[in-house]
Amino acid sequence: MRRLLCLSALLFAATAALAEDKPKDTMLYELRIYTAAPGKLDALNARFRDHTVKLFEKHGMKNIGYWVPVKNDENKLYYVIAHKDKAARDASFKAFGADPDWQKAAKESEKDGPLLVKVNPIQVVFLTATDYSPAIKPSHTPGTERVFEMRTYTASKGNLDALNARFRDHTVKLFEKHGMTNLAYFTYAPKLNKSGEDVTLLYFLAHKSEDAAKASFDAFRKDADWVAAKEASEKKAGGSLTEKEGGVKSLFLKPTDYSPTK
Repeated sequence: MRRLLCLSALLFAATAALAEDKPKDTMLYELRIYTAAPGKLDALNARFRDHTVKLFEKHGMKNIGYWVPVKNDENKLYYVIAHKDKAARDASFKAFGADPDWQKAAKESEKDGPLLVKVNPIQVVFLTATDYSPAIKPSHTPGTERVFEMRTYTASKGNLDALNARFRDHTVKLFEKHGMTNLAYFTYAPKLNKSGEDVTLLYFLAHKSEDAAKASFDAFRKDADWVAAKEASEKKAGGSLTEKEGGVKSLFLKPTDYSPTK
């Protein structure tokens, strides 16, 4: 029995050491949202498929995923790329913009007019991975179809750390328990965005379908462990951890055919 207890203690210590040695994700992630001009979304996707994603990789940028909203009334394209840091990001885009292959592809694709709207065509958000995020990398299981969900939380004043703690200690595990796949969890990169740095949690989930997502969230919200965690965290904070008006936003996305994450 003593030997068994010693072995258990050693295994626990080894597991704890591995957790402590988990390398910190120091990459800079970039969420870019493009609004295509009317009738130009297919051409924009073709340019990414045939040219842009390859040239991004050529110039040191890592493609994570490309999506369009399931209900895409505004002709949006969403994608996430990764960089070593801000300096590397700026150097990569500078080299990309000067690449003759890109200049040729851009010119040919716009011979019948610009592919993007004139006003606010590109939105950029710089992100850093949370300490509890799964490893952020392209994810694809051949033969399966998934729908993706981008969820954006606005923490109530002073409660972003508490919100992250609740996700770290409870939420991500309960999501998995109820059939949701955790893909990536981000907060806004300090000093690189105009706003939202100290209040925003943005994350991506994968589901079998929108109906499956609804069923999973219905079961999650009724889970006694979630109810207890929510009540305890809100009691400690003195109220909701997210803003009551617009504090939680959800957008369902489907992957493009060239996305590394599907």
